[in-house]
Amino acid sequence: MTTPAIITVAITGSVPKKENNPAVPITVAEQIESTQAAFEAGATLAHCHVRNDDGSTTSDPDKFAALLDGLRRHCPGMIVQFSTGGRSGKGAERGGMIALKPDMASLATGSCNFPTRVYDNSPDLIDSLAAQMLEHGVKPEVEAFDLSMIFSAVAMEKAGKIKGPLHVQFVMGVKNAMPVDRPSFDFYVDTLNRLAPDATWTGAGIGRHQKTLVEWSLERGGHVRTGLEDNIRLDKDTLAPSNAALVEQAAALCPRYDRHPASVAEARRLLGLELAAAA
Repeated sequence: MTTPAIITVAITGSVPKKENNPAVPITVAEQIESTQAAFEAGATLAHCHVRNDDGSTTSDPDKFAALLDGLRRHCPGMIVQFSTGGRSGKGAERGGMIALKPDMASLATGSCNFPTRVYDNSPDLIDSLAAQMLEHGVKPEVEAFDLSMIFSAVAMEKAGKIKGPLHVQFVMGVKNAMPVDRPSFDFYVDTLNRLAPDATWTGAGIGRHQKTLVEWSLERGGHVRTGLEDNIRLDKDTLAPSNAALVEQAAALCPRYDRHPASVAEARRLLGLELAAAA
């Protein structure tokens, strides 16, 4: 494979908590500093939540605005992607930050079970979030927690609800959702290639599976996600000292598969974000 590999860094979520790993950034200032270090280590896309002072995630548009401003100043050209996931709020408030016009925003195209709750994405909510992304020129990253979400995304693109080409993230390893299983992963990739041959995709493994998905994705020609939102360890015995350390680990794996970490220009070209780069 010779396609550059876009490295996404998921800097923080609501889990793990900071007490599990002190490197997890909480405040906007910490997030900017952590993302800048990851950017310098080779990440060209930042997946972002924001948190309250107690560590819980929030949909507060002011915090998202401050984070976006800081990342644009300290990480020139880096692709900024906001999460509209269920941990950031309920219903329509989950899309309250889309009007800030980040480069991208996450979009789950179906519901599934999480470890202790249902990740609820009703058809009306999905359509509403997608419509806001269309209105503000924000590219969705389709988060696929099971196979049906891939088919739903393709149908939404054909109906004009999502502007193509699609970018899909295969999320594997969330308890009660899609497990980390190589035949299933390959079926995901083959199905997307069949239904949407111009689509791009990223593999995201949760917890101890993060490195596994990085390697599988590099082998199959996709892009990769790493970061302290998904995994707090470099290996089973070592806490990750930073988001940058996890990015460095992913970048170091690229040459094994005849890949290299994408530059900002390469990442934007691959995702069809050239105009955003020029702006």
